[in-house]
Amino acid sequence: MDDVAAPGTADFPMSGHQALSDALLDKKLDNMAAAAIVVDDAGLIVAANSAAQSLLDRDAMDLIGQDSHDLLHRDQHGHPMPRTRCQMRKALLTRRTRHGDAEWFARGDGTLVQLSWLVTPYTPDSGVTGALALLYERQEEDSHQSEDGYSAPLTELDRLTLLAETTTQLTSTLDVDEALHRLAALTVPRLADWAVFDLLTEHDEVRRVLVMHHKDGILVERDDLQGPMPPVPEESPMPLSRALRGAASALAGPATYQGPPDSGIAVEQQRLFTETGMHSAVIAPIRGLRDVLGALTLGRAQRHDAFTPADLPLLEDLTRRAGLALDNARLYQRQRKVAETMQRHLLPQLPTLPGLQMTARYVPAPDASSVGGDWYDAFALAAHTHALAIGDVVGHDLDAAAGMAQVRNMLRAFAWSRPEAAPSAVVTRLDEAVMHIAEVPMATMILARLTLGDDALWRLRWTNAGHPPPLLVTHDGQARYLDEAHGMLLGTGVNRPRPDAVAVLPPQATLLLYTDGLIESPQHSLDRGLDRLRRHAASLAHRPLGSFCDALLEQVRPDDNDDDVALIALRTPGPPQG
Repeated sequence: MDDVAAPGTADFPMSGHQALSDALLDKKLDNMAAAAIVVDDAGLIVAANSAAQSLLDRDAMDLIGQDSHDLLHRDQHGHPMPRTRCQMRKALLTRRTRHGDAEWFARGDGTLVQLSWLVTPYTPDSGVTGALALLYERQEEDSHQSEDGYSAPLTELDRLTLLAETTTQLTSTLDVDEALHRLAALTVPRLADWAVFDLLTEHDEVRRVLVMHHKDGILVERDDLQGPMPPVPEESPMPLSRALRGAASALAGPATYQGPPDSGIAVEQQRLFTETGMHSAVIAPIRGLRDVLGALTLGRAQRHDAFTPADLPLLEDLTRRAGLALDNARLYQRQRKVAETMQRHLLPQLPTLPGLQMTARYVPAPDASSVGGDWYDAFALAAHTHALAIGDVVGHDLDAAAGMAQVRNMLRAFAWSRPEAAPSAVVTRLDEAVMHIAEVPMATMILARLTLGDDALWRLRWTNAGHPPPLLVTHDGQARYLDEAHGMLLGTGVNRPRPDAVAVLPPQATLLLYTDGLIESPQHSLDRGLDRLRRHAASLAHRPLGSFCDALLEQVRPDDNDDDVALIALRTPGPPQG
């Protein structure tokens, strides 16, 4: 046991992690051939067997008590893996059984090793809950390859493993095309030489969306066999037609489609068998929760053994999982379509201000719908006076977008009703309305009045309700934050006076209002994000305004930030002539 847990000493009591490690690592765990680590509910390593220590080149003292993700998980370049993108950490903390393949881990000697992993909930006798993670190296050659280079028949364990991998792979994506490619990679060449996917559209039209086959050790997509298909015949007894109507799976071969075709689909099937050389195929419907979504065809050409009725249950299990995954993906895509339509109506057209340039950008959260709580606005209050606003309602989903629309519309109404009022007075009234009317838990915002003075210079008067400060960049590349007038965010119920501040905008200066998605990162402090934005904005001072905004989004927005981003930028005209 000395090589599987962090040892205590006679002079000092063992730490909680060391004591727990001794309790967890009994003979059964250390006798496992696979590398095994045990983590607690916080993701901290509490035990590691000798196989894990050897594989990771770290002894127990280096492992016990460390965050498993931060210590071990890396991307292919050796950089820390963002927590928000780590499926292994998600499985550990949500206590679900999950599998991952070909991911990178850091060894004690500084090298990287590519490992597969299996995580499952684990409750030791001590009553402490956690998870067990098994790590193992990828096999360069498929252990199920026969002498002729093609997969041998699967054992029952192989079938269960395939179904588990299919569930893991398909439930971890909400993209239909990605899900189909993953299923093709799981089944070819393990089960067949060809995988063909025919999907029904919302208008009951058929498209052959993917044809993949195994050639010279790689998967190749056959674009020439993909595309629109004839409509599904109502009475055809042919296997694909029946599958697309939701009938049971069936065997098929070239002889199935010999003779005069009974439909356009039969013609395409004759072409498919001729082009691919398939001598045996199985065809099964892909069913969603309510409708038939399409059909999967697996075919054999190089392999000499034919499919049998015993293969149909496995295919049906695969298509059942595919149906659930495609249902979820299509629902997500419909939500995105609704969100995109909503987005176009919620985010306003910017007004035209004589002499001023103005532009805005919105980028949705990468793992959410296409709208969120981030917003911007600009509208006229009077001659030579305009309002600028930017804000962030908590959340980045349709609920947040609805709350954002409430806040923006109320702000417009309050600002219009009192066009001469200071921004602080308008935001104070808005805060009261948020507390009593709007269904918004909390929000930040900046409201500014932009006014053209008699000296032909633009002046900005603003108040800040808990939002990141505006950034002012002069034409010669000096950048500073307008961090005055900072007050409480909206929705707290705290009644405090809100300050205003005034700044004169120099000629050819750029003013940037933005939301925190542009600067925040789980890995770095907010000050670092602000400094990064300031330096990049200063370097881009001479860029055209649209290019200025696009470059900031590309260069400044952290890769590991899963929030949406809104920004609005304006540039003042040059100095008066004469």
